[in-house]
Amino acid sequence: MDDYLSDKEQVERLRQWWRENGWFLIGGVALGALAIFGYKQYFAYIDRQGEGASALYELVKQESDAGDTADAEARFADLRNQFPKHAYTHQAALLLASNEVVTAPDAAADKLKFTMENSDDPELAMVARLRLARVLAYRDRAPEALTLLSVAEPGQFAGRIAEIKGDIHAGLGETDAARTAYLEAMVAPGAELLDRGFLQMKLSDLPGAAPAPTAPAAAAPDVAADPAAAPEAAPPQTAPAKPAEGA
Repeated sequence: MDDYLSDKEQVERLRQWWRENGWFLIGGVALGALAIFGYKQYFAYIDRQGEGASALYELVKQESDAGDTADAEARFADLRNQFPKHAYTHQAALLLASNEVVTAPDAAADKLKFTMENSDDPELAMVARLRLARVLAYRDRAPEALTLLSVAEPGQFAGRIAEIKGDIHAGLGETDAARTAYLEAMVAPGAELLDRGFLQMKLSDLPGAAPAPTAPAAAAPDVAADPAAAPEAAPPQTAPAKPAEGA
């Protein structure tokens, strides 16, 4: 029937539809435009975050390499406050912690724990966990270190975890537990990433380790059991005959 409507009637119907649905149409267009704007603003924010974190990380690295410990710590504090979840912050934490393991182990432990708990990268968080376990063991906090290494699904880190457990048990004098951990490290997932020769050396250095088998020495012939093998006996010597008197 619409084909038979006059132009005036069609215009009136269009106006009626617009009065009923126009605001929905305008709202939809506005929401779409707002979503596109927000999407662009979000990624612009991410880019700005990355640039800022990258710049601070480079300063931390340069100052650390130059031995400017105080300045590097100050830059890292800025990174940690402004970008606590950014990968550059966690990389900087690992960098500084590696230089503080001996000189400032408590500060190193704090940075490693921060990275372990805040990194969105599972592998980076696991690296921080393993290093933190070694620092705790170095600080005579072996029970805490072993608890930290009790990971439900370590994946390809299983071999490294077992090796560190072996080192901790060996340091405590727990020879059997250390041997078990080292043997586990040799067959656990990720064992191919370990230095197998060094691992074998640790295992061999444990007290009570069995010596390497040697070739048996050649046995001497059993003369009693094999008379034929005995050297031929020399004939008995007889005393020379006594010369006759008057000879």
